[in-house]
Amino acid sequence: MSSPGAVHDVERKALLAIKRLQARVAELEAEKYQPIAIIGLSCRVPGAENVVEFRDLLMAGRDGMSGIPPTRWDADAFYDPDPDAKGKMYVRKAGFLPDLEGFDASLFGIAPREAEFMDPQHRLLLEQTWHALEHARIPPSSLTDSLTGVFVGISVNDYAVLLQEALAEPGPYFITGNAINAAAGRISYTLGLTGPALSIDTACSSSLVAVHEACRSLLNGESSLAIAAGVNTIITPKLMMATCRVRMLSPDGICKTFDRDADGYARGEGCGVIILKRLVDARRDGDRVLAVLRGTAINQNSRGSGFTVPSVRAQRSVILAALAAARTEPHEIKYLECHGTGTSLGDPIEVQAADEAYGKGRGLDMPLLLGSAKTNIGHLESAAGIAGLIKTVIAIQEQRLPPHLNLVNLNPHIPWEALKVRVVTQTEAWPPGEKIAGISSFGFSGTNAHAILAEPPEVPPVVRTGNLSPERDRHLLVLGARGAEAVRAWGKAYAAWIIGQPELAL
Repeated sequence: MSSPGAVHDVERKALLAIKRLQARVAELEAEKYQPIAIIGLSCRVPGAENVVEFRDLLMAGRDGMSGIPPTRWDADAFYDPDPDAKGKMYVRKAGFLPDLEGFDASLFGIAPREAEFMDPQHRLLLEQTWHALEHARIPPSSLTDSLTGVFVGISVNDYAVLLQEALAEPGPYFITGNAINAAAGRISYTLGLTGPALSIDTACSSSLVAVHEACRSLLNGESSLAIAAGVNTIITPKLMMATCRVRMLSPDGICKTFDRDADGYARGEGCGVIILKRLVDARRDGDRVLAVLRGTAINQNSRGSGFTVPSVRAQRSVILAALAAARTEPHEIKYLECHGTGTSLGDPIEVQAADEAYGKGRGLDMPLLLGSAKTNIGHLESAAGIAGLIKTVIAIQEQRLPPHLNLVNLNPHIPWEALKVRVVTQTEAWPPGEKIAGISSFGFSGTNAHAILAEPPEVPPVVRTGNLSPERDRHLLVLGARGAEAVRAWGKAYAAWIIGQPELAL
């Protein structure tokens, strides 16, 4: 028979074990909800060759839409206003990148012959990843054998179609240069990375799903650093003809999101890359934090009115799941970067879902602000989500919300007066309080993604002691590249940038 003291000792040990288990559960729960820091980014989008130009385009309320370049196809030969005309398209405008043919192959150790067979999407991803790492102040050579993951949103492979039509024999580099999976694998190979490498295709939500998977990989410990990206190009007329045949595109080639005359989306091409790290690790390493992803979520429409028809229920659910992951209340969100394709069916569904998800606890005097980058750069399809994310990071950094374009008359099928939302039609300051935003991206086959983005937490200022160096009136700017031509190009770019910012404090 046990003594009272022995029983008490067992109870004490059991209580200690329970407390240890509770502490471990709390620790695991905290790890699950860790914020993810964005420490670098880069992009090329219609009308902007880099993030600085993208910022200027957004804040000035300009768009980057243009006519079809003759290097792609003969716009006149393929044009017909009749949407049922075979082999034709009823649009003459989209969002294109200049000099899509250009590529600094030698920087990546790629021979000219191999580069000719590489999909321009793969080339863009390599270059923009390099720029994003530089923006994050990470020497690409330092990542060799690191647990860095690569997550790429990519859907189309127009270049493979073009090569197949033009060449009798594809050549030895055709497969590695055009396979969708090689888009991520090439980045990992070039940089010598050992983390996961995934090419993700969920149509228009591909790149935001890639961001979600990058965050999960960091939180699960599969990656210590993550590269998340999205890319899209428009090289052949075939997909443009197909989207015209089903009347998906706006005839005038611009997205009129939330407008009464919204009549389809405008296609666009581009590439965006962000560099991610757990916030606790970024702080430990002294990284500059541009913004913080508090939570992300993905889901599926399931059955509904049609295979490609968006769902209010599913969109509301994915927003609520992202809020739960972010441990953020709906009314704390100030701005929503909408998917916003500019279709008569999709726009009302998206606004209704946003109001249902974000309206709780929100007064009519503090509406959820709405906008969409598609009115500036068109619908970048598989790169659309990351373009909207980069736009929102820029807005947080600038402490201003850029204007949503092409809104003349509000869509009458959206009950604006009854909803706690408002479209940002001119550049304006963020509402009072913490800068927190949602970003939506929805794929036509039903895969939805949402992210909660916030300004970085404040860091105590570093107090310096001792003698400080006197102010200098001359500075040395050191530039590095693989060749003399690249150095000259960098020099010209930096000179133009510095001249354009007379108040710059070096």
